[in-house]
Amino acid sequence: MTTVIVPVDFSATSLHAARYAANVLVGHYGVTLLLYHSYAKESEEEEAIQNLEALKKSLMDEFIVKIETLQHLETDFVDGLERAARHRKADLVIMGITGKSALGQVLFGSNTLKMAATKACPVLIVPEEAELRDIKQVMLTSDFKDVRNATPSAPIKLFLKAFKPQLHVMNVDKDHYISLTEDYETEKQELKAMFSEFNPEFYFMRLYDIEEALNLFAEDKQIDLIIAVQKNYSFMEKIFHRSFTKKLSYQSKIPILVVHE
Repeated sequence: MTTVIVPVDFSATSLHAARYAANVLVGHYGVTLLLYHSYAKESEEEEAIQNLEALKKSLMDEFIVKIETLQHLETDFVDGLERAARHRKADLVIMGITGKSALGQVLFGSNTLKMAATKACPVLIVPEEAELRDIKQVMLTSDFKDVRNATPSAPIKLFLKAFKPQLHVMNVDKDHYISLTEDYETEKQELKAMFSEFNPEFYFMRLYDIEEALNLFAEDKQIDLIIAVQKNYSFMEKIFHRSFTKKLSYQSKIPILVVHE
């Protein structure tokens, strides 16, 4: 991992995402944190530069991390961010979100989902209440269906190699009974071989409520980050679909890394 981009509009949410990024990158001396800002009018350029430099100084005073800045005149935020990610060969984009109710809106109709859909690079979503702490316990969610072709192992491995967390592979299904079916066991062995260097631990929960299961698991294992694979109708959509009446109590606290199938 060499380049991480954090888009900022200088709102409290984006500034928190920038601090989160700087915190987790402490000690990663080969990684550059790129603060990105787009503005709509040429007259805003000087102010953008000043604000970016002020933020850079503030972060470098607090965290020992390499930081650069980039500002663009841009009418379309996602287009500009995508180009920046591709041109800089970014390994990761870290973006903030606001509040529980806004999470679904951001993921399904706004800039974060649009950015993830570009497949330019993985997107790490940082809720505004996410704590500034190291990434030590990571949950990878999987539906255990065609994992060889459906699991983007390369970006996930890159992330795991950079942060070296304990990897927990989690599946929730109402049809799990005392033992796994033959198909599930086959897919489990495939994933185990895929991520063997990270010594993954596997968990299968038989619950009808995905939110409840993940809530319990996250609390029990003190999960610092969730990795979710974006599909046409994915785990992400199941969690954040508006038809769900319950809300994950931790969804305003735990960052989510979205990688595209």
